Amino acid sequence: MWELIRANKRNSIVLMVLMAAVLLLLGYLIGSIVAAMMRPPDIGRGFERFEVREGPSVVYGGIWGMGIAGGVWVILTAVSLSRGDEILLAASRAKRVTHDVHPQLFNVVEEMKIAAALPAMPKVYIIDDPAPNAFATGRNPQRASVAVTAGLLGRMNRDELQGVVAHEISHIIHRDILYVTLAGVMLGTIVILSQLLVRGMFYGSLGSRRRYSGGGGGGQGRAILMLIAIVAAILAPIMAQLLYFALSRRREYLADAGAARLTRYPEGLASALEKLANDRNPQLAAANKATAPMYIVNPFKKAAGMKLSDLTSTHPPISERVKILRNMSHGASFKDYSDSYTAVTRGKTVVPASALTEEKVGLRQASAEAVKEEKIQKQMRQVGDIMRRVNQFIFLTCVCGIKLKIPPNFKHSQVTCPRCKRTLDVPRKASA
Repeated sequence: MWELIRANKRNSIVLMVLMAAVLLLLGYLIGSIVAAMMRPPDIGRGFERFEVREGPSVVYGGIWGMGIAGGVWVILTAVSLSRGDEILLAASRAKRVTHDVHPQLFNVVEEMKIAAALPAMPKVYIIDDPAPNAFATGRNPQRASVAVTAGLLGRMNRDELQGVVAHEISHIIHRDILYVTLAGVMLGTIVILSQLLVRGMFYGSLGSRRRYSGGGGGGQGRAILMLIAIVAAILAPIMAQLLYFALSRRREYLADAGAARLTRYPEGLASALEKLANDRNPQLAAANKATAPMYIVNPFKKAAGMKLSDLTSTHPPISERVKILRNMSHGASFKDYSDSYTAVTRGKTVVPASALTEEKVGLRQASAEAVKEEKIQKQMRQVGDIMRRVNQFIFLTCVCGIKLKIPPNFKHSQVTCPRCKRTLDVPRKASA
């Protein structure tokens, strides 16, 4: 396991270095363009070569641009290290809940925490969204959080919920959560700088077109530099995303392997992934391109045309992940997952060699606590009540048996039962 963690850390460093290089290149180009635009060409000496007269100014501007880009990245990295998980949870509209809100979810998280030997219990959050999904975030195993959507709680039985939570706990023990936070911040910075470069050149060129047309070689040099910058601004975020996605897809396979190992029941996660793939709810509202790799499945997925998006997706194909898990018929160790992976994909294993030598992990039977499919509708109604509690609704039960759900912005101190017309007192919290 330690070799697996070390390999993840090494790959994270490689990715961060490559994305930092892309970020600094964009900073250099922005500085060069600004320097070229600020120094008008000499109309009286139009024969002068652009690179001779303008070269030093462009170089110095590029160095300044690199310094500013590096400074922005340092600030954002410091913020993400100290408050990155809180920012991501707030951006995802996740609300922290207690054991009383959803005891089963807490029990499952605690079981997986014990199975993974985590040093601290992850904080538990629920996202009020009908699209089923989940993610983990945090700085390290001592400070981690697991968030699931209301849609996921309403559709999963206990074994499936355990498989999803085990997948997220695996991200925590593999040290993926800090990498996703930092890489997401860097990717977002690259996208912002790329857009700034393109828009700056567009508006700058509109205001200085006359100067360039009379500048001879200087204007031609600027045009070439701007063309290079435009190409780089378009390609930089694409290359950064491809680097990000490539490593994110590998981590999803490893988290699936970790989930099978923790639960000793690969079918639980396989069944959960199948439900997630077949879900017809709208895309997750709070997700964006920078946070998409955090989730267990692509939050921008569409049931139709999934195969067309596999190459550019943040996640491996769900159908392939399900096949690998269901092909694990002899055990639930990393080696069993590796053998199943190579048999299904016909490719080289994603599991580090050191993890293939661990002890055998046997399979278990389905849990007796798993909810049957005919109870799913009732479970969905229960989740609706859970989310009302999360949103601070007050529940009042009248003597006639009807349950009233009072919203938090209710201003009156009393309410009338719609069935028996009795008057019920509303707790002060509801009218506060």
